[in-house]
Formats: sequence, structure tokens, C-alpha cells
Amino acid sequence: MTGIIYARYSDNNQREESIEGQLRECRAYAEKNGITILSTYIDRAFSAKTDNRPEFQRMIKDSAKHLFDVVIVWKLDRFARNRYDSAHYKAALRKNGVKVLSATEPISEDSTGILLESLLEGYAEFYSAELSEKVIRGMTENALKCQYNGGAIPLGYTVDEQKRFQVDPLTAPFVVEAFQMYDAGKTVKQIVDHLNSRNVHTFYGKGMNINNVTILLRSRKYIGEYHYRDIVVPNGVPAIVDEDVFNRVQERFAKNKKAPARFKAAEELYLLTTKLFCGTCGAMLIGESGTGRNGTTHRYYKCASAKNKKGCKKKPVKKDWIEQAILAWVTERLFDDKIVQEIADAVLDYQERENAAVPLLQGQLAETQKSIDNILNAIEQGVFTTSTKGRLEALEAEVQVLQIKIAQEEIKRPRITREFIQFFFDKYRQMDLTTRESQQRLVDQFVNAIFLQDDRIVFTCNYHEGTETILFSEINGSDTLKGGEPRRQAQRCGGRTNH
Repeated sequence: MTGIIYARYSDNNQREESIEGQLRECRAYAEKNGITILSTYIDRAFSAKTDNRPEFQRMIKDSAKHLFDVVIVWKLDRFARNRYDSAHYKAALRKNGVKVLSATEPISEDSTGILLESLLEGYAEFYSAELSEKVIRGMTENALKCQYNGGAIPLGYTVDEQKRFQVDPLTAPFVVEAFQMYDAGKTVKQIVDHLNSRNVHTFYGKGMNINNVTILLRSRKYIGEYHYRDIVVPNGVPAIVDEDVFNRVQERFAKNKKAPARFKAAEELYLLTTKLFCGTCGAMLIGESGTGRNGTTHRYYKCASAKNKKGCKKKPVKKDWIEQAILAWVTERLFDDKIVQEIADAVLDYQERENAAVPLLQGQLAETQKSIDNILNAIEQGVFTTSTKGRLEALEAEVQVLQIKIAQEEIKRPRITREFIQFFFDKYRQMDLTTRESQQRLVDQFVNAIFLQDDRIVFTCNYHEGTETILFSEINGSDTLKGGEPRRQAQRCGGRTNH
């Protein structure tokens, strides 16, 4: 695995030694667990109560480049102290294939807090999906009318006031030229050079390149077909290119298509990466694969300390065996209604303790509304003065301010209901549990850490404090590799590195 270190201190009175200490422990953790450190990101005199930290934001942005697998922090409060920021940015990192690890807290945070993060992420995902469905419905209505649905307008077209495509007399001739040139034997590169020499630009004002010319030559819109998702409408837009020319161009594309690249095996997903620890020395177990004497590929997890010959004698464990054992354990709990209700109780209680701002504001709002009612009662009794009017206006203005603050707080920290928690788990139960993506989500949701001992598996969970244990004797099959560990390593860390 590859990783980076994020370090931070919040007070100007703290010294640089604070950062050096964090980096030293993070590097020691990385070395112990077989993680190669690529870079460090350091924020000095920035509080974790805010996400407005320059190096922190640069780290989040750089994660999208897929250069590293993990972010290591000295303690999790270096990453964020705001639960909602933590959930948001951990979710952003996970989308980029990056996990957050603590060098001094191998079991991360308390169980209910982790579950709250997961539910907040699910809430955001649900809201996004619901919003997406509404947007798609509107765009589908546009598509049925063959109207413009946003995005870049293809070269050769304009959009009128009714959002319908019309031929652009200035740029359509260049589209025709591009098709004719390719039909006549010119290469895409020659067409790109020709269009750029004629000062033709994309919708965004940039010069033409091989990618957008290839897309142009493959687009069926130029023979009049309107496409949106599953909707296809022949003659839905004005055609620019003759259909015979278009078909000949597609045939030439098919002939010129390069032979497929040499087969490359899909990267094997190791579900328990950063979750599975050695019960002997505490180091991570790293996903590896190797070839046995008979040519069979074996995949397994191996203790990083044993791999690096640092004294641990822990034997590798078969990947399929340990993953199936964990998935069976997780699935059993997913379908246990009692556990789901216990989770709901804990999360709702935690939520009330975590966010005291809304109840406080609501109490102030109730007191203010009570004062307004008292004044209105006095007015009904005939008591009305200039000061009464001024006080009433001030209180009404205060109500508006409090309502805005409550709305802002609820947007920033959405309230999760018991019904949503039940809905959340129902959606998990409906997932196709044979897919690796679904299996990964289940492991991330329920499992905090797994310690593999010589005769048992010890879990720390995301739904209650303490641990749970499974004995090897309770699990079908064997955890050992037949014939011992493969002599020749083929891959390391989920298939990322070849040897």
C-alpha cells in the first residue's frame, strides 16, 4: 500500500516538535504495516473544528489522482473534530479509494459515532439519488420532445429559444468536411490539424483534439438521431451528414480498431484491507497473491511484520476463507431485527447528545413565541402602546432570526429518524450480496477491526462496544494454504504491485 501523512496542530503556542512527534509515530506505524509514505500534508495553527485548512483541502483534492491508498493521522482528531465534516470528507476519500488510518488508535473512535457517520453518508446518498431521480424525470420530459438537456452543444448545432437543436450555418460545414476527410482515408490526427488550422473550437472555446474529433465522427446526432439514456428518436434533430457517408465512416472505424491489448487481469479486491490485524503483533494483514508449484494462483492475507521479517511468525490466511467467514458474520447481523433496533436506539440517543444547538434554539424560539402570545393577549384586552408595538415587532424579528438559524443548523446537521434507519437497513438487505461492491459496503458498515489469532477471529464492531469472537472450529473449511505459502509472489496489496 501507498500512503500519505496528515499532521496538524491548532494553537500558535504549540511548537514544531508537536508536528515532528506526529510524523515520527505515523512513519513508525507505516513501516510496521508495510505502507510506503509518498508525501506529508501539514497544517500549522489550524483547528480541526473547521475544514478551512489549506493542506487538508489539498490532500482531499490530491486523493482524486489515485496516487495513494491511505491517509495516516496521529489521532483521528487531527483529521476532524466535527462529526459531520468527518463523515463528509471520509466519504469523499472513500470515493477515491482512500481510507483514513490512525497511528495510535488501531480501533477507530466509538462504535455509535462510526455508525452515525455511515448513516449520514447514507442519508446524503439517499438525498442525492432522490434528487437525481427528479432531475432525470425532468430531463426525460425534455428528451421526449427532443429538446436540449444541457451540457456541451455539439459542433455544427445551435439551440433556439424553444431549446431545440438547429443547424449552425457557420460550423456545420466543418462537420461535413471531417466526415468526408475520414471517409477519403485521412487520419483523425490529420482532421484535428485541419480543423485547428481553420480556427475551429469546441463548445468550451478550446482547440480540437483527437478525443473530441473521434466523438464527433461517432455521434449519430449528425444523421438526425436524438439520444438521451434509453430514449432514441430518429429524425429528432436536423441531420448534417449523409447517412451513407456516416455508415462508411463507422465501417472504417471498425476496421481500424486496434487489436485488444494483451489480457490484463482485473485488480483483485481484498475486502479486509486496513480492517484485518495480526492477533500476535498487531500489524495489518496485507493482501497478496502468488503461484504454487502446480501453477495455481493463491490469494491470501499476510502479516506485514512477518512479510518484512520483523520477528512475527504469523502464517498467511487464505483470502476466500477469511472473507467468507467475515461476510457470513456480517450478513447474520444485517438480518437480525433486534440488532437493527439496538443500533437505531443508540444512534438516536447519540444524535441528541451530539447536537445540542437545535434544541437550544428551539427552546429560545418557544420562549419568544410565548412572549409574542402574551403581548397579543394584552392587545386583545385593550392594552396597546407605542412601546408594545415596538416590542412586538422586535420579537417577531427575533422569531425570524431563530427560524433561519434552526434551518441552517438542520441543513448542516440533518436529523436522522428511526424510520430512515430502518429504511437504510432495508436497502442493505435488498442489495445483491454476491457483488464485491455490496460486500465491501457491508464490511465497512459493520466491522471496525478484525484481529486474527491462531484459533479464533476477534471482532470490534461498529454497532456496540466490546468485541465478538468466532472460533476457527465453528467455520467450515481450512484457513491454511495447501502446500504452504507460494514460493513466487505475483502481486501485493490487492494486485497493485507485480514482482
